[in-house]
Amino acid sequence: LFQNTISGEVYRNPTEVKMSQIVLPCHANHCGELSVGQLLKWMDSTACLSAERHAGCSCITASVDDIHFEHTIGVGQVVSIIAKVNRAFTSSMEVGILVTCEDLYIGKEWKVCHAFASFVARRTETGKLKQVIPHTQLEQVEYSLAAERRRMRLIHVETITDLLTGECQEHKDAIPAEKTRVESVELVLPPHANHQVSTFGGQIMAWMENVATIAASRLCNAHPTLRSIDMFHFRGPSHIGDRLVLKAIVNNSFKTSMEVGVCAEAYKGGEPLRHINSAFMTFEVLDGDRKPCMLPRIRPEPVDGKRRYQEALARKKIRLDRKYIITSKQTQVPLSVPWDQSNQMYLSLNNVSALKIMVAKTNWVLTSEKNKVSLYTLEENQVLCFKVEMKVNIPADQTFHLLSDLRKRMEWDRHYEKCEVVLQADEEDTIYRVASPSITKGGKGQDFIMLASRRQPCDARDPYLIAVRSVTLPTHPPTDDYTRGEVLCAGFCIWEESSSVTKITYYNQASPGVLPYISRDIVGLSSSYYCIFSACSDFLKANKTCLGAPPPPPAAP
Repeated sequence: LFQNTISGEVYRNPTEVKMSQIVLPCHANHCGELSVGQLLKWMDSTACLSAERHAGCSCITASVDDIHFEHTIGVGQVVSIIAKVNRAFTSSMEVGILVTCEDLYIGKEWKVCHAFASFVARRTETGKLKQVIPHTQLEQVEYSLAAERRRMRLIHVETITDLLTGECQEHKDAIPAEKTRVESVELVLPPHANHQVSTFGGQIMAWMENVATIAASRLCNAHPTLRSIDMFHFRGPSHIGDRLVLKAIVNNSFKTSMEVGVCAEAYKGGEPLRHINSAFMTFEVLDGDRKPCMLPRIRPEPVDGKRRYQEALARKKIRLDRKYIITSKQTQVPLSVPWDQSNQMYLSLNNVSALKIMVAKTNWVLTSEKNKVSLYTLEENQVLCFKVEMKVNIPADQTFHLLSDLRKRMEWDRHYEKCEVVLQADEEDTIYRVASPSITKGGKGQDFIMLASRRQPCDARDPYLIAVRSVTLPTHPPTDDYTRGEVLCAGFCIWEESSSVTKITYYNQASPGVLPYISRDIVGLSSSYYCIFSACSDFLKANKTCLGAPPPPPAAP
């Protein structure tokens, strides 16, 4: 995942750190499988070393994104962990972690999980972390997506809050949640601390996994398997001599899975408790064929128990949306994913991420060029992509402002016959209905329901982005007047080359609904895209003086 070949030589990222461990009986649980707590300790140590290699100073774990464990690891197998810094911000950085497992006897290797952790540098000589310079296409993709993942972390709590609409259901023979409650105390000793005399983040996660497993076992009276850990944040450090109080309880149970909430608090002497971390872990119970078993339902405690029950429902909804939208292959899902408030966060992420991945591709082929408007194509895995590139003498922020509202596109793009806003989700995400004329005489036109996601630069190294993809809305089903088309991935990438010169690149992953409109341009039989983007340039020049200066992009913290 992290190695690429440059100029015939194997390139290795300077922040990359590798760890290999053979799983011994002392690392395993009762089933002879590697304890997830032990794996989390190894992952945290490897990622921390990578962060410190880049920062040149000590670093602490700030947060870990969702982790889904695809496979278990047995005694005698080898665990390999690779970590590297994807991107550095002012004082924090994102570290990508890949865990694989190898069976030495059969010579087989497989992926266990892929995670992203955020680390904060304690201090640097300049007070600001040095930049990460991507050298390969893969590094450019991860570098670009790191800014989008960081945005997701910042709005994660708000997203959970917005989804708290579920009601606590009464189930016959439900088990009281109090039965699953677990509390344990750990004394932080020197072996539990890192070289900064703070408790290893991985050690805290291991202790949390232990009490969570006990809580899950009390519900199912069996040995549960940890499947995933939701995104969590470390709220503060703990040190040698601290007592860590770990509390766990089953928040909710579903048909074949359950969510366990875990809280870690620290104190020393007579000091009040300090909240260190909270995490939410999903467990399953597997039968002899490794299939999930049915689980009993839970009866929540009054007040806080009902809140935790509802929050667990919201997190389950987010996990399903993430699996459906983010991890599924494009051939396994329809192009147009149903939009609703609960999946907006992941649809927006997927929309922007798909465009950023297309922007990072390097093997584009120049098809035609006319008056400084260039058309490029790229064919990969039987999918045709194209991009149109030009430069305008207009500031990038004003270009972004003018192109952000798709309704204005009717003024310069003849493919946009009608365009209306059908839903303003928030300041950055808008859903439009776009109608296009028929390409054949007497035929029906096409219409599209499209989500437009806008992003200003995270810092000076990022472009402005306007990403577009199709979604479905119950309020806007297909009609007899139009053939419903779909857009898989399209949008604008706007680069500031100077204070007055901007490079605009339009991208489109040609779905069947879009291909008829551009096929003649691709084979060189038409110059309509030159005409359209020349009209775009004229539109931007004509409206340049109509704008006041838009607000500057937010600075990276």
